[in-house]
Amino acid sequence: MRLIQNMSTIAEYPSAECHSSRVIKIAVIGGSGVGKTALVVRFLTKRFIGDYERNVGNLYNREVQINGEQVAIQVQDTPGVEVNTNGLSCTDQVSRFIQWADAVVMVYSVTDCRSFDLIGQLHQLVTRTHTDRSLPIILVANKADLLHVRHVDAQEGPLLASALGCSFYEVSASEDYSQVHGAFHRLCVDLAKQHPQTPVNAATSVTEKKRSPLIPRPKSPNMQDLKRRFKQVLSAKVRTVTSV
Repeated sequence: MRLIQNMSTIAEYPSAECHSSRVIKIAVIGGSGVGKTALVVRFLTKRFIGDYERNVGNLYNREVQINGEQVAIQVQDTPGVEVNTNGLSCTDQVSRFIQWADAVVMVYSVTDCRSFDLIGQLHQLVTRTHTDRSLPIILVANKADLLHVRHVDAQEGPLLASALGCSFYEVSASEDYSQVHGAFHRLCVDLAKQHPQTPVNAATSVTEKKRSPLIPRPKSPNMQDLKRRFKQVLSAKVRTVTSV
């Protein structure tokens, strides 16, 4: 896994260092302290690290195999969003990440009701910001292992996801890698299916077929000149034979 940059700018992963022909970009959004960074690092490295600097907003990259194809996955961690007197905080930064992404993962913590209540507003921000109405969005409930401090009922997440039209996953970044991997991997597989890679030769062939009826290919001036010269040579030989 490579840490590409911080949240100050967003750019594609340098092509010289990326051997994949396809890049899948995922933005992870949610309230502060819900475990967004832990989820991203768990998915990309299989490791769980408990302490992170909050609101850093790093961009992570890793190349993986999806259905036999080498794919570069870029995951943008985002600053924690909170509700203040003027509405949601960090909306400008988060909106840039949403516009950049091919898919969005919304995260809340089962131990924090406020992070759950925030999801509806985050979903509105995504649908208002991204131009693609078919943008894949999934809802992830994190910290499922903390049963003793759970404050969001297990049925509330699926109900909210159904109302928003999202897939739902309840996971524990600290306890179960397979849950985290399953949520992100399924999203990547769905993205790969939505945007199949078109072979360069096939794309060129289709383009030429579309153009040919409209714009006839002009004859090469050089070929015309060669034909003219060839006819002149034949005429000269015929005259020579006739005179003999």
